[in-house]
Amino acid sequence: MVSAVFSRVWSGGNTIRVLLRCQAVLVETDWEMFRQAQHDIVFKPKYLIVRKLFWSLLLAGVSCTAIAQAKIDNPKAVTFKIKNFGLMVEGSISALEGEIRFDSQNVAAALFDVSVDANSIDTGISLRDNHLRKEEYLDVKNYPRIKFVSKRVVKGDKPNTWILTGELTIKKITKEISFPFSVLRQDENNNFKGEFSINRRDFGVGGKSISMADELLVMLNIKN
Repeated sequence: MVSAVFSRVWSGGNTIRVLLRCQAVLVETDWEMFRQAQHDIVFKPKYLIVRKLFWSLLLAGVSCTAIAQAKIDNPKAVTFKIKNFGLMVEGSISALEGEIRFDSQNVAAALFDVSVDANSIDTGISLRDNHLRKEEYLDVKNYPRIKFVSKRVVKGDKPNTWILTGELTIKKITKEISFPFSVLRQDENNNFKGEFSINRRDFGVGGKSISMADELLVMLNIKN
């Protein structure tokens, strides 16, 4: 297997790094991305060897699977549910950013390194949202982002499902979590779906509040 990394490919003002994992399978990439990558390489002499390899692989008819690593910013990609005074409260946290690398044929190399803007919490009631931003809850002034970094991915029991294990950091507390997720390929993009539950007290959220339930359900619907 031959791998080549093309960096600093510009698309819509965002920097995208494209990892081309070349193998005799199926071409799943965008020609425009190839063109832009090659254009970038032409004007950087230190990449001339990579450029030659790039074209020799194409001319030889070697198929490549492209895995895009890009800035993610999907509104409503992360939603949650929690009971407050016995009533279910739903909300979302936006400004999801980070890096996702996933190839179902090589899950050992998978990477999920993402974070969300804690200040973007939205439950539909601004007064409640402002309360949740305070020190006793998310403390967004001192801890502006909620982070997750994967440690491993393994195949699940059901078709097209995997188990993701990683470290979730809320405020200054980091804990390991594991949860199943599925991947659906749509319009040359991956759509990741999954959900997990955490105890908000484990992360120092909400203090001794007795009106808010301990269990928080987080749902993910991320397109990359």
